[in-house]
Amino acid sequence: MSYPGGETRGDVYGVTPLVTGDAVVLELRPAGFATRAAALAIDVILQVVALLALAVVVMWIGVTVDPAATSALYLGLSILILVGYPTVFESLSRGRSLGKMALGLRVVGTDGSPERFRQALARALAAVVEIWMTSGVVALITSMINREGRRVGDFVAGTMVVEERAGGRRQQEIPMPPQLAGWAAQAELSRLSPESADAARQYVLRYGELAEHTRHEMGTQLADTVAAQVSPPPPPGTTPPVFLAAVLAERRRRSMRTMTGTDPDAAHGQQSAQPHAGPRWPEPPR
Repeated sequence: MSYPGGETRGDVYGVTPLVTGDAVVLELRPAGFATRAAALAIDVILQVVALLALAVVVMWIGVTVDPAATSALYLGLSILILVGYPTVFESLSRGRSLGKMALGLRVVGTDGSPERFRQALARALAAVVEIWMTSGVVALITSMINREGRRVGDFVAGTMVVEERAGGRRQQEIPMPPQLAGWAAQAELSRLSPESADAARQYVLRYGELAEHTRHEMGTQLADTVAAQVSPPPPPGTTPPVFLAAVLAERRRRSMRTMTGTDPDAAHGQQSAQPHAGPRWPEPPR
């Protein structure tokens, strides 16, 4: 029996786990420094062009309007461009400015939740100092010394920038076994540790490469470990590879739905999980 699908080894290692409010670990990659810099450059260029256009308009208006009023108008509109643009745009697009859209990036909370208005505002206000007033020197230094590439605004807002798309690194995901879809949708997965999930993923991906006795022994051991962290137990007669695949597929589904904010049932597993007796796994067919 071979269970196809899954992610490459690179999607397991070298990834910073983000834990959502539902204790669901999101396996998303912090954006690289170069990618973030390119996205920022796009946004800065757009804002500079807007500021230059605003200056031309204000100079034209200033011919017939009081200079003090013209200065106040220019200051107010400049603030809207520097602070209002990133705040409103990232709030409405759930963490993506035009630059981040172009590079496939997104701002999320450190708990994996979508960026909120107050977080977008905090990042925009901090950017006035660390990017505009210091020519980006402060943001550059902070991003380079931080492992996750976070700048001062990210620390203030409690956010980080992650890669929304993994390009060629991502392959077909582990599919949900149809017979366990209903059970998985109601399962409590918040106690599942990243280590257990990683081990289960490697087993499922390599299932077809393992000898028959290794499949059963390793699968039973991993299934017992995962079952102790998941509730309720799977239906009677469920085999280890099918059980593990269902847990991984559901875990991934909740992570992605929580990330994009499109799943109203993403928090359906918030009740406390109680320890339970582990299921008895059926013997492999002879």
